[in-house]
Amino acid sequence: MAVTQRPFSQLAIALILFVSFAQGLNQKYPRCDTPDQGSDLQVFHVFSPCSPFRPAKPLSWEESVLQMLAKDQARVQYLSSMVARKSVVPIASGRQITQNPTYIVRAKIGTPAQTLLLAMDTSNDAAWVPCSGCVGCSSTLFASEKSTSYKTLGCQAPQCKQVPNPSCNGPVCGFNITYGSSSVAANLVVDNITLATDSVPRYTFGCIQKATGSSVPPQGLLGLGRGPLSLLSQTQNLYQSTFSYCLPSFKSPNFSGSLRLGPVGQPKRIKYTPLLKNPRRSSLYYVNLVAIRVGRKIVDIPPSALAFNPATGAGTVIDSGTVFTRLVTPAYEAVRNEFRRRVGSAVVTSLGGFDTCYSVPIVAPTITLMFTGMNVTLPADNLLIHSSVGSTTCLAMAAAPDNVNSVLNVIANMQQQNHRVLFDVPNSRLGVARELCT
Repeated sequence: MAVTQRPFSQLAIALILFVSFAQGLNQKYPRCDTPDQGSDLQVFHVFSPCSPFRPAKPLSWEESVLQMLAKDQARVQYLSSMVARKSVVPIASGRQITQNPTYIVRAKIGTPAQTLLLAMDTSNDAAWVPCSGCVGCSSTLFASEKSTSYKTLGCQAPQCKQVPNPSCNGPVCGFNITYGSSSVAANLVVDNITLATDSVPRYTFGCIQKATGSSVPPQGLLGLGRGPLSLLSQTQNLYQSTFSYCLPSFKSPNFSGSLRLGPVGQPKRIKYTPLLKNPRRSSLYYVNLVAIRVGRKIVDIPPSALAFNPATGAGTVIDSGTVFTRLVTPAYEAVRNEFRRRVGSAVVTSLGGFDTCYSVPIVAPTITLMFTGMNVTLPADNLLIHSSVGSTTCLAMAAAPDNVNSVLNVIANMQQQNHRVLFDVPNSRLGVARELCT
C-alpha cells in the first residue's frame, strides 16, 4: 500500500526540540557497563553516551529532530505497507535507524558471545545484524567466523519460507528487505543469543551481507512482532509470547527503560484492551481506538476514521518505532481543533508538519485515548514538544499521510513514554499503566 508523507520544513524542524539535550548532558551518567540483571534488559537511546552509534560530532537538537522526523516519514510508510521465565532487558532511547526504531537493547550473540545493540521493533519479525564482510554496513559487525555455534541455513530449511523475498541462488537461504530507497540483503543463519541472563540456542536471524540507503540501521534489529521468526515465536516456551516495555523519555541518556520478557513479574494493576488480528498485516499490534477526549470533551470523530478494517488495513496500531502519533485526517483535525479551543486565544502558528504551535506559554489540556475497556490519559510531557530557542511549543501529533491510503492511526513512542505497555499475545490483550521509566 503506497503511502506518502507530508514533508516537514527544515526551518520548522530546526525550531522544534523535544527536550534540552544540554541539560541531559549535565546529568551524572551511570556506568555504561552495568550488567543486565536477571531477565531485565537495560534500554537506552542511540544518542546516549553509552551508545557506540552516537555521532562522532555531537548533533544539535535541531539536527537530531530533523533526523527523527525524516525517519518517522519512512516508518509510517513502512507500517502502512506491511515454564515461564522472566527476563528484563534494559532499554535506552536511541537515535533513529532503519524504520526509526528509537529504542535499543543489548544482546550477546555467538560462542564466545559478542555484544551487539539491537533496535527494538514491535512491527518487525526477523532479527538481523550486520555481519563480517557486509558491504555498506557502517557499524560494529558480528564476526560470524569467530563463533563456533554459527551456522547458515539452506534453502530447504522451513525458516526459508518464513522470510520476506527469499532467494536461493546458492546453498544458503537469502532474503531481501526494502524500505523505500533503502534495502538490506541478508543470509538466514542460526546462532546462540543471550538476552539479559537467558540464553536462546539456535536462534534464527538474518546476517546482513549488503546494505544500501540512508535509513539502513547501523546496528541490528530485534523483531517483537507476531510473525513466525519474531522473538515471541522463537521463545514461546521460554516467555509464553508475553512481554512489556517501559520507554524512557528522550531526556534520558542511559539504559533507564526496560524490556520485560515473559509473564512473570508483569504488573498486576493494569488496564487492558483486546488485541485485534489482521491476517494481511499479521505482525502489527492492532487495538480498537473508539474515541478521543480532549480535556473533558469527547471530540466528534466519524466512526469510519477509527474503525478496524483488515481488508484495507484501516485501524489503530501501537508502534515502538514511530516517534510522533499520526491520526487519520478527520480524527486529527477534531482533536487539534478542540485542543486549540481549550488553549484559548493564543495565536496559533504552524511549523512544518506541526500545525498547532504557540510562541507564548500555554496550559495544555490532557488528551485521553479511549480504547475498548481502557482509557489512557496523556499528560503534557507526552503531548508537547518545545523549541530550544525561544518559547515555541507544538502539539506533538500530526495527520496521517495525505493520500488515498491514509487509513492507519499510529500510537507512537513519544505518547508511550513513561508507561508500561504489556503485550499479552496468548490472551490477545494489550495493557497500559503509568510508570516512571526515566
